[in-house]
Amino acid sequence: RYRQVKRMMCQLMERRSQLLSGTLPKDELLQLKREVTGRIDYGNKILALDLVVRDEDENILDPDRTSVTSLFQAHKKAAQTITQRIQEETSPQQSELSCSTRHASSPSHSLYLCVRNFVCNIGEEAQLLMALYDPGQQRSVSENYVIRWASTGVPQDLELLNNLKVIFTDLGSNDLKRERLFLVCQIIRVGRMDLRESYSRKLSTGLRRPFGISGERRVCH
Repeated sequence: RYRQVKRMMCQLMERRSQLLSGTLPKDELLQLKREVTGRIDYGNKILALDLVVRDEDENILDPDRTSVTSLFQAHKKAAQTITQRIQEETSPQQSELSCSTRHASSPSHSLYLCVRNFVCNIGEEAQLLMALYDPGQQRSVSENYVIRWASTGVPQDLELLNNLKVIFTDLGSNDLKRERLFLVCQIIRVGRMDLRESYSRKLSTGLRRPFGISGERRVCH
């Protein structure tokens, strides 16, 4: 029983990190929330603790605002769901299948990136767009991490000085099996259409122009 509860706690901590990442769309967030609450209710059942009844959005029902009939129906439905889950868990074939499915669908790898400094003589403001890129598929496999750099050579937000960090999450085993994977940094100049133009031409300011690009090969192994 101890090993069973330990395994469930590890699963809950993994799901919790995904919930706190803030990278999931609304539908996947709700699905993950249902999985977490279902796992909690299942753990309470095998430990002979009280059953918590919830609404469709997995929020705990308020007994002061919910009728007795609705509470009974919700309690009955939750008990049936947990009983069915216990039967599935105790089935060896189903348990092995659910375990393999969970490991296949659950991301277990992340890439931590810390930007120490950016040195480039641009003369105007710049934006650094960093993303993971698969040259075989010719597409980015992550969202862009954006750093806004001032023309003075420091981040626009001085509080981020020496603290430019990001974690690329949701990297599964398929991402690690890619033949090549690059960390690509695009440099975008923000300002005049042409550096030789004067600032008196207001219509040509605030424009985003490609300035440079850099890449690091095989960021994941």
